[in-house]
Amino acid sequence: MALGIFGGTFDPPHLGHLILAAEAQAQLELVRVLWVLTAGPPHKQGLPITPINHRLDLLVAAVGDNPCFEISRVDIDRPSPHYAVDTVRLLAKAHPEDELVYLMGGDSLRDLPSWHQPEQFVEVCSKIAVMRRPGDRINLRGLERRYPHISEKLRFIDAPLLNISSSEIRLRISEGRPFHYYIPPAVYELIRARNLYHR
Repeated sequence: MALGIFGGTFDPPHLGHLILAAEAQAQLELVRVLWVLTAGPPHKQGLPITPINHRLDLLVAAVGDNPCFEISRVDIDRPSPHYAVDTVRLLAKAHPEDELVYLMGGDSLRDLPSWHQPEQFVEVCSKIAVMRRPGDRINLRGLERRYPHISEKLRFIDAPLLNISSSEIRLRISEGRPFHYYIPPAVYELIRARNLYHR
């Protein structure tokens, strides 16, 4: 079986996340997409992040009862920092018979050389699924020189490009601007009920 791995802080989860996960699941014929909520992302150390209990509840609200979506606790139930290579290794042990497909945006693929142990990350992934974004400027030849055979693992997802980001949503909320239609209704209601992201 092919399993998607979709990692992130999801602070908050939004429609762009759901579209990427749904398109990846359909186009790559993934049995399930594992949403990996990262409790302590190394690249955001020192930055304000919403407490994990709120983010987990928001993610539960976002994925709803979709049978193809499952929330993984692999990065919640272990100490930080949480590197993608370690996450994939742990999931590979938990799902030894399955093909693991890591989902990312084009900007993440572009920045792959700055990741922790990128060579090992490429090696442990069965496939790497990428949704291109405007201006991501991926140097595939350069990546192939650094990581031989990465092109054989890459799969590009054809999906509508929504210029939505969690940081933009947080800013909108803090400034009192509209944000309702950027996120699923259940996430919207939970943010309002808990008064999240207000300064």
